[in-house]
Amino acid sequence: MATDPYSELGVKRDASADDIQKAFRKLAKELHPDRNPGNKVAEERFKRVSGAFDFLKDPEKRKKFDRGEIDADGRETFRRAGGGFGGGTGGASGAYGPGGARGSFDGVDLNDIFDMFGGGSRGSAGAGFGGFGGGQTQPTKGADLKVRLDVDLMDTIVGNTRRVLFSDGRTVDVNIPKGTKDGATLRLKGQGAPSPTGRGPSGDALVEIRVNAHPIFRPDGSDLHMDLFVSIPDAVLGGKVQANTPDGPVNVSLAKGSNSGGVLRLKGRGGLDAKTGQRGDLFAHIVVALPDAIDDDLVKFCEDWRKDGGYVPSVTAFKRK
Repeated sequence: MATDPYSELGVKRDASADDIQKAFRKLAKELHPDRNPGNKVAEERFKRVSGAFDFLKDPEKRKKFDRGEIDADGRETFRRAGGGFGGGTGGASGAYGPGGARGSFDGVDLNDIFDMFGGGSRGSAGAGFGGFGGGQTQPTKGADLKVRLDVDLMDTIVGNTRRVLFSDGRTVDVNIPKGTKDGATLRLKGQGAPSPTGRGPSGDALVEIRVNAHPIFRPDGSDLHMDLFVSIPDAVLGGKVQANTPDGPVNVSLAKGSNSGGVLRLKGRGGLDAKTGQRGDLFAHIVVALPDAIDDDLVKFCEDWRKDGGYVPSVTAFKRK
């Protein structure tokens, strides 16, 4: 057990309150459990320096310790017949009373020391750390863990379960609800880091969803957009053509004389709106496409058409989603 809080913080006995505070802040940042996950040595040292600071920030306790009236555990001392100081009857229940390293030191709020760790360990430096004060550690929730999960667009439409790997080697199956959007965060209760004191609940896992680009569909809110490639005969003559949808291919009616830039609306074939539970629409943007290999008849037709004057396409502006 550490017997000298000054030594624990690495300061001299005549150190000012500001020097003690600076020493504690420096050590707390280096040793905090969130910065040293699984490091028991750092965790125990963090508890001891927190207890030492909690002791020295109390002016009355510090004066009594300096005068030899109490020991490092807050117990009153008395001179024995043979001289020297020994442990007396238990005067104080704990030199580093309840509240740990939270609170203030000469009016300065110290909570900002723990805010840098996301608040998960606020109050972890409770009474009795490292033997200072004899109290018990306060129940402290473990830190939240953040992880990114890449999913397919179809997972967000029909729902799915994906497995995520955490830095500590654990794997957890994550349910992807229907209607989940890119950038959404799913909270898994109790799947985060364990309590640094061993007495509180584990933190949560925060899973950030990233939706991969789809080779066909482009999301726009709960709607989807796609390119619908059609042949020249279908564009000129019209008729039924096949279009891909999230639910599988369907036949759609193409008007006679359809041109690139036209849009077909397929109601209820888009993504899912999680708030309303309704499907959005799928907008198919017509793109007239030539075949990879052009036959001689098509070449002859186009040559004759050009000789007859052909036509000059009108400049029509359209925006493709």
